[in-house]
Formats: sequence, structure tokens, C-alpha cells
Amino acid sequence: MVMMRMVVALLSVLMVCVLLMHATVANTGEFDPYKVLGVTRSASQAEIKKVYKRLAKEWHPDKNKNPEAEDMFIKITKSYEILSNEEKRATFDRYGQTDNTHSYGHSHHRFRHFHDNFFFDESFFHFPFNNKGGQDFAGSKYTLHFNQYVNEVVPDSFKRPYLIKITSDWCLSCIHIEPVWKETVQDLEPLGIGIGVVDVGYERRLANHLGAHQTPSILGVVNSKVTFFHYAVVKEHLMQFVEDLLPQRLVEKVTDKNNQEFLKRWHELNKPHVLLFDQVPSVPLLYKLTAFAYKDYVQFGYVDQGLSETADLLKRFNINTYAPTMLVFKEDVEKPADIIQAKGMKKQIIDEFISNNKFLLAPRLVNQNLFDELCPVKQFHRRRKYCVLLITGEEESFATGNEAFLSLASANTNDVLRFAYIYQRHQQPLCDILLKNNDGPPQVVILERRNSAGKVLYKPVLGGWNGSKEDKHKLLEELERLQKDPSILNYDAILPELNNEFASMFLIRWIYTAYDFLSEIIDDLLHSNWREMMPLLSLIFSALFILFGTVIIQAFSDSSEEKQPKAKESSKCENDSPSTSNTSSRPPRKSFVEVTELTDITYTSNLVKLRPGHINVVLVLSDATKNILLSKFAKEVYSFTGSLTLHFSFLNVDKHNEWMAAVLEYAQDAMQIDMDEDDLASRKVDYTGYVLALNGHKKYLCLFKPVYTGEDLESKQEEEEGGSRSRKGMTRSRSTTLQIHHKLDRLGLWMERLMEGTLPRYYVPAWPGLDKITVNK
Repeated sequence: MVMMRMVVALLSVLMVCVLLMHATVANTGEFDPYKVLGVTRSASQAEIKKVYKRLAKEWHPDKNKNPEAEDMFIKITKSYEILSNEEKRATFDRYGQTDNTHSYGHSHHRFRHFHDNFFFDESFFHFPFNNKGGQDFAGSKYTLHFNQYVNEVVPDSFKRPYLIKITSDWCLSCIHIEPVWKETVQDLEPLGIGIGVVDVGYERRLANHLGAHQTPSILGVVNSKVTFFHYAVVKEHLMQFVEDLLPQRLVEKVTDKNNQEFLKRWHELNKPHVLLFDQVPSVPLLYKLTAFAYKDYVQFGYVDQGLSETADLLKRFNINTYAPTMLVFKEDVEKPADIIQAKGMKKQIIDEFISNNKFLLAPRLVNQNLFDELCPVKQFHRRRKYCVLLITGEEESFATGNEAFLSLASANTNDVLRFAYIYQRHQQPLCDILLKNNDGPPQVVILERRNSAGKVLYKPVLGGWNGSKEDKHKLLEELERLQKDPSILNYDAILPELNNEFASMFLIRWIYTAYDFLSEIIDDLLHSNWREMMPLLSLIFSALFILFGTVIIQAFSDSSEEKQPKAKESSKCENDSPSTSNTSSRPPRKSFVEVTELTDITYTSNLVKLRPGHINVVLVLSDATKNILLSKFAKEVYSFTGSLTLHFSFLNVDKHNEWMAAVLEYAQDAMQIDMDEDDLASRKVDYTGYVLALNGHKKYLCLFKPVYTGEDLESKQEEEEGGSRSRKGMTRSRSTTLQIHHKLDRLGLWMERLMEGTLPRYYVPAWPGLDKITVNK
């Protein structure tokens, strides 16, 4: 019974599958690229391109969230690929299909339709053993592994760009772009472009390293930098993508106006200059790739033969306009050092031509790499090679000797001799060793490198170098002797590495790096999906969390310090003076009280822009009471100096009486004090001994009014009748001093209440300015 049920269930599943397959085939319509793009059969290429750009932008899967966007985008791309190619378009108009589009119709013998857009050869699952050559094309020759990418592709990307495709066996869209990929690779590979294919199923590590999270993906690598391709997969777009990978201004456009300026830069750049003459208006991609490969050795220029502004150049160098011509210029800007002309300028021909002309006749040694190439290490199985080195200067006084050395190098035909020169000021460590600090420049040294560690055998040519006939004759004699007897190089030394004179400054390198980083971020934001953006978003949110978390913790810390209660260790008795030995539970940080004067200069930083949670305790005094009140103030607040949120200042009321009156207008309740009738009439208040706790951020103040608790010596008659006037004067002076001293008797208790937060607060809408100074009368 159970077997019967299983058989029935299996038959039901098979019937459903057959019905679905028939329904799919029945619903399959003829693929018509004209209908997909919505253009007529007589539409021009400009109209087709315009419609394609609009539809591709509208249906791009990264921008259109419609579930059918990906399918529609593929149809649009395929339609444009057919109609933009005149040969494919003519084939479609005649037969209703092309070699690459028969899968969109009713070819039941070899292809099956699936999901309205993807078609597969014989097998839905696209197993490798069913692939008709696609796997061989992508796998055997171009497959990249992680170690191969790191050790070979990345270093090589500084000489040529790489185009890499990310694919997998289960990628349906990969099959659709395969014909375009093959055609593009066949055109780019002969130009020197590196090609790579990464199969995610076998090289997941490399795919993650490259940042490819979906298949298919196409990316370019130049100077170890990875750039993703985000446009429709058509040959024209891929070719333009590779060209855009190259740095800007690799090749300079040269005309009759700027040709002399271009060629004369050989001395400044220390490079030969190459001119390519061709009839196309834009620089050929092959020439750009050559310029990128040899950018460290040669400067490249391009002359468009079709411009009227280049007629003088064509006539001057007798250029044949029927074939591309390449000229290389060295020290002589009037006559090319070498020339090549070919109707089909191939990469191998150009590479050989440039390799034979990479250096000037007498180049300047500006870095260690150039020194290594011009003066190679001795190889036992090869002929000895010697470097004739002129140590000179760049001043005008050395011009004659330098020109004579250049003329001697130009006449050299011996391939075992290489002439070069250095400026002593730029390569001082190397010159000190070769000259042994005996003679200054100019000096000619013949040397042979023995190993890569810097060991050389050398011999200085005696007598220095002034460029005279005697100097030339003496140098040639030494070189002739060297050919017969290499042992004349009787000095040896270890040379230091040369300074890189063309190395950019750190700031410039940092700016370029930051620009590349920002460009990469903008590119990711414009084209990447959310999965690709997650690492960047995670970094941004982590930084914001750390920043705001620190601010919040600091704010709570300041608040807790402000409200922390102080232990009361002092006691007071009724009708007696309170103890002045108030202490705080927080140990003081300093052995003194730092008190600054509140002036119009320090007003902003000490009050208006005071940090949140910080309070400035200001003592009000006058010139006469300054020393007495500051001493008493320091004793009273000393135990509170351990608090990081308290600052201590003093204000001279003789200068800023108007400011005090303006501030205390907001503390009218506190100002209801006992005053004599004369003071009430004149509205003059003695502010000496007042203390203000000012919170600049929250704009409030707490007020301490002096309360005299000491003995009033003026109320007693210390002098008996008949005492002298001088004794009475001394008593009055002492009484006044004691009254001022006792004005701050209860300041310690007030400070404790301030730290507890129990004092009344008077809010100030806006802090008055301190720029007005009261004139002393």
C-alpha cells in the first residue's frame, strides 16, 4: 500500500513538471530587439543609442527595484548589442535571428528557454562536461588563483591593466555575457591587457579579497587598485572601461605650437621623448598602454596628422602620412635618435623600439633603480660592463664640462660602456665615498658593480674634468686600458643607495591617496548594493558611536562631579566665629590656589565659552583690599581645588563696577541687604568680598554676600578718654583690616552648598560685556 502511494506521488510530480515545461514553451515568444527597444526597423544608430541609454538607465537592477528589472535589462542589452552591429542587424532583418540570438526564438533542437531571458546549451544546469568550449576558454588559460593574483597580477598591474571576470558554474547571467566577453578578450589581449577569470566555486578567497560578492562581476586592476565595471556588458563599454582605468595625461597632444617645449623637457624629466604620428583624432589605445608600461622611462606625445596645426611638424620631419610613424628624441631635439614606420603597428614592434631607446645617451642618475639598470651587477657568464660616471653640478659654471661629456657619450659605440652623470648636491653620500672628500666636482669615475649589496670596483680619472681636449684624451686612454686590463680599477667601496630625486612630497602622496579613497567611496555609493556597502557603513556607524559615546560619558562625568557632595568636617557654635578649617573629601591637586584675573581678554574663555559642567568662582575685590581678600579667599577654597570642574578668578570692582551692577540686576532677591539711608539714596553698594559662582554654559549664577562674624572693634571703645590721636588712628586702621578679613568667614560653608547643588540659582539671559571700565574718580 505504501509503495502504491509513493508511485502515485512520483507520477503526479512528473506530470506537473511536463505540464510546466509545455506551458513554458507555449508562452515563449519570438525575441524582437526592435520591439524591446521600441524603435522602428528604419531607426538610425543615433536613435537606437539614445533609446538604449534611456532604457538601460531606467531598468538597471541597482536603481529599479521591480522584480522584472534584471530580465528586462538583459533583454535591452542584448537588443542593443544586435542593433548596434550592422552585420548582426542585417542578419536579424533577413533571417529573424543571429548567431547569438537564436536562443531567443524557437530553436528546439539545441536550446531551451528558461525564465524569459536565459538560454542554455543542452543542459539547464550547465555542468562542465556539457560546456561546448566555454569552460576551456575561461578556465584553462585565464583562471586566477589567490597566490597567482598576489604574486604576479598585482606587481604586473603597475605596467599593464588587468580585466578580470568573476563567474561560477551556477551563474545563469554568466552564460549570457560569455559571447561578449570572448569577443572583447580577443581584441584586448593582443594589445597587452592582462586577462583573468575567477571561479567563485573554487576561489572564494580571491573573490572576497577583490570585493566581488555577486556573479557575474567584471573588474579592472591598475596599480594594484581594483575598480568595478557597472555598465551594460557590451564590447564598446568594456573597451572604454579599460581605457578609463589608465591614469590621465599619459600622452600629451603635440602641435606646432608646443613641440619645442615638449621636446626640450628631456633635461628636466631626464627621459627620452617619443612622438607618434597618426591620422586618427584620438590617441590609440595601444599607444596609451605603451605609455603606461614605460612611463618611468619615456615621455610620450601624439601628433594628429589631420590637423592643420601639425603641418609644420609633418614637413619638418618628412613624415609619411600613409602609415603611423614613431620618432624618439634624446638630447638632440632637432634630430630624432631613432625612427620606426609601419602600416600595422603591432605591440611587439613598439615594445622592441621603446626598449632599445629607454635611456638618454648620458642620463642623470636620479634613483637607485636607474643606477641598477644603467650599471648592472657583474655576471660571470657575460661580458663586463662599466659605468663612466661624471660627478658635477647644475650651476652654469659646469655647463661647458657637462656638454663635453655629453658629446663624448654621443660618440660612444661600445656597448659595454655606459655614460651617466650625477649632481653632487643631490647625491652627496655617494659622492663623498667616490671622491674620498679630496677633490670637489667635476670628476670622472670609472666603476664596475660587483654585487647587489653595493660593492664596486672603481678608479677616478686623475686631473678632474673641465671638458678640454686633454681631459677627453686622458679619459679615452683610460677606457682603452680598461678593455685590456680590468685590474686598473684598484679601488673598492660599498656605495649607499641613491636618493630618489623625483620622489613626491609626503603631503602630495597623501592628497593623491585621499583622492583615490574618496573616489572609491563615491563609486561604491553610486553603484554598489547594500551588501557591498556594509563594511563602509559599519565603519561609519562605529566611528559615530565612539564619538557620541565619549561625549555622553564626559557629560555624565561632569554632572556627577558637579553634584558630588562634600563632607562637612567643620562645626560652628552659636554667637561664635565658625571654624575656618573646612576640608573636602577630594584631595587637592596642587599645593596652591591658581586664581586668574577676570578681564576683557580672559572674559570669553573663562565665562562665556566655559565648558559644560564647569563653574568659575569669582572673588570681587578692589585695589585696596586685593592682598587681604586674596589671601583669605585662598585659605577658604583651598580644600576644593581638587575638583576639575571648578575654576577660580577675581574681579576688580574699581574697573568693572558697571558690570557687577548689570549682573546683579538678575539677583534682586539676594540684593535685599541692610544698607544705610545714604547708600540707598545714592544706590552705591560696596561689592568687595562678594563671590559669584558663574556657570557660563547654563547661564546662571550663585551669589555669596559677605557676613561679618568677627569682633567689631569700632563698636568698642578701646581707647580711654584722653588718648592720643595717633593711637586712635592706628586702632581705626586695624579695625578696618579685621573687618575686611572677616568678610569671607562663611565662604567655606557656601562652597560646600555650591558643590551639593543646594544654593539658589539666578539665571542670566545674556552675559553683559566686560569691555566697559569704570573710571576712578
